[in-house]
Amino acid sequence: MKKVVTLLCGISLIALTHAATQYNPPPIQLEPLAKFSVDLNAPVWELGTTSDAGKRRIIPITGGTFEGKSLKGRILNNGADWQIVDSKGLAIIDTRYLLETDDGALIYLQTKGYRHGSAETLKQLAQGKDVDPKNYYFKITMQFETSSPKYSWLNQTVAVGSAMRLGKAVIYDAYTVK
Repeated sequence: MKKVVTLLCGISLIALTHAATQYNPPPIQLEPLAKFSVDLNAPVWELGTTSDAGKRRIIPITGGTFEGKSLKGRILNNGADWQIVDSKGLAIIDTRYLLETDDGALIYLQTKGYRHGSAETLKQLAQGKDVDPKNYYFKITMQFETSSPKYSWLNQTVAVGSAMRLGKAVIYDAYTVK
């Protein structure tokens, strides 16, 4: 009898933990933030296999632009993609660079993400060829830091991007998650 009571108490606690509610998590909506064009006009530093994760590549970010409804400016020549490429060709994106808005605010941007596709597609991308972005996956998350009061909303905003490689540049459309 004691075991039955204990079992019923346990079931009751589980039911309370997962009690019905009239609420649901709000659906995710994407709001366009800006189109980014990131210039990669410098030699890539190939460090080779530095860990079990794969080969480390440092790809300098030499400039670029971004433009959207509430965000516009240039990308400064001071960042890089500290990328790792695994044995299957998966590129693990890890960029850090500095934005300067058209009104002079500085915004630090870090992106993380993945780029992958077939061996042939990745080979064409490595050769700088124009490849249809539907043939590979290239998505990023974005984290911003700024002391500018005008752009402080970015410090607490989740943003994502859909990207493509175009010669010596990466182009991506960025969205805030609402």
